[in-house]
Amino acid sequence: MPPHPPSPLFAVTGGTLVAAPRFGPAPAGRARRSAAPRGPYARLLSLPGARAFTVCNLPARLPMGMFGVSAVLMISAERGSYALAGAVTATGLGATAVAGPWTARLVDRYGQARVAVPAAACATLGSLALVLCVLLDAPAWTLFAAYAATATTPNTGGMSRARWAHLLRGDPAALHTANSFEQAVDEACFMLGPVVAALLCTAVPGFPELGTLVAAALFLTGVTLFAAQRRTEPPASGATRSGRSPVRGDPALAGALAVFLCTGAVFGSLEVVTVAFADGLGHRPAAGAVLGLQAAGSCAAGLLYGLTRPAGPVDRRFRRHLAVMAAAALLPLLAGALGSLLALAGALLVAGMATAPTMVTGMHLVQGLTPAGRLNEGMTLAVTGLLGGVAAGSAAGGWCAEHLDPATAYAVPAAAAALAWLTAVAVRTRGSSGGTRPPR
Repeated sequence: MPPHPPSPLFAVTGGTLVAAPRFGPAPAGRARRSAAPRGPYARLLSLPGARAFTVCNLPARLPMGMFGVSAVLMISAERGSYALAGAVTATGLGATAVAGPWTARLVDRYGQARVAVPAAACATLGSLALVLCVLLDAPAWTLFAAYAATATTPNTGGMSRARWAHLLRGDPAALHTANSFEQAVDEACFMLGPVVAALLCTAVPGFPELGTLVAAALFLTGVTLFAAQRRTEPPASGATRSGRSPVRGDPALAGALAVFLCTGAVFGSLEVVTVAFADGLGHRPAAGAVLGLQAAGSCAAGLLYGLTRPAGPVDRRFRRHLAVMAAAALLPLLAGALGSLLALAGALLVAGMATAPTMVTGMHLVQGLTPAGRLNEGMTLAVTGLLGGVAAGSAAGGWCAEHLDPATAYAVPAAAAALAWLTAVAVRTRGSSGGTRPPR
């Protein structure tokens, strides 16, 4: 860890975001031209240790886009039920939503390296137990129990964001760029993850378990490598002043998490419904690629959003982005009615462009509402809300896809997106323009 706060990466001149000047003697010749990285993202990654923890975190985050699709494809192929597959994944996500904040609190208290690796090892055992239960044709209840055992999965994206918040403290403009970069990385993983999962699950005939096995191996390896990057690890906060959750007594943070819950239902239902829709058209292996297009749109939008300097209160921007996302969620419903996988792919690509600005702004809001020293817990609470919504959306989407039809089931994510916007309007969450609250 650097002994002193790093210098700001950006400055505001005449209302325009520009690179902050470097201090000290300027190098001569070729060194002068290569010393200052061009562009805000290059400047972020030029911070000491930033590139190392970013690269090492990638194999830990890619499986986040693989586990759900792999489980749905594996269970539906072996048990012939999308409802069961959706319910099992919903149970695992729900268990993670309950255990996640406790894992994050331990990470804040004792440090990322001491907690993340054993937590990831326990979650990996749960994934392996799920594969074993499927291979042995064990009773259905064992699938729920095995997937629930993955609840200790650490929030790898949250830990990475916590490192940026530590490195860029006091520089909200650079932190906005870092949050946008992290969201783009998330979306890239969710773009590639479903594609890799679908390919692995269908690569070996009669062995759809391959996707889950590869995802588990990547995840444990990635978390171990990431935790080894001690240079940029935020300092452990030690014993917290209060064992209470940051949500208690904070209506604004509670309201923000309620919005994240509804938003998660959009993602969870889209995943299951799209797999069922592609399967119904006889293009089951293409489901991962179609889902990847949604993440591709969000990834591109996230990178562009990081180059901007948003104006206005963060809560107002959050509601505005949610309104756009709710309107975009109608596109897959319209494409599903056409019965065309190509039309659905285009609809998901366009709809995905509304995701990253919404998530970046939402995470920024949560950061501003979270007490200092509990940042990982606060962001994990946001992810917990998302996971709870993903669980509910997976179950609802799977039920509608099986008992109605996949095209009609796209009404589930559309309704969830509209509910997220209405919830944000109703609770009127307020957040600071950047940084975290003082400890309490």
